[in-house]
Amino acid sequence: MSANNEDAFDLSLMDDVFEKYQGQRGALIPLLQKAQALYGYLPPEVLKLIATRLGISIGKVYGVATFYAQFYLERRGRHVLKLCDGTACHVKGTPKLVTAVAGEFEVQPGETSGDGQLTVEVIYCLGSCALAPVAVLDDQVMGRMRAEM
Repeated sequence: MSANNEDAFDLSLMDDVFEKYQGQRGALIPLLQKAQALYGYLPPEVLKLIATRLGISIGKVYGVATFYAQFYLERRGRHVLKLCDGTACHVKGTPKLVTAVAGEFEVQPGETSGDGQLTVEVIYCLGSCALAPVAVLDDQVMGRMRAEM
């Protein structure tokens, strides 16, 4: 079963994860990371399960999950396109890239396409300013991007 594409979540996928971190203080962040790796994001059912198993409030779990940018509370696309909008990238054309991507793929930054294939994110800086403007598709870094497709 693929947890990423199901509406009902197989919470038993977390059993091995809980076993690995049983009794460890400070296990919340690693548990959230493992859960996100399993499900592709952090569904509410999983957040509730983590809170229950750790014996902490759902508010604390939600607070940590929303504090760190690495965690996602909404389902993401099969592919994730990150467009850098740090100073160098912005000056070199990220706003044009954002417009071009929105027009070509009919998805705005912070959203996922209707078919679930692409999530577009605008992020502050990737640290590759010499390659500005920079984009990352899944794990592939692409530099000197142009709005022409």
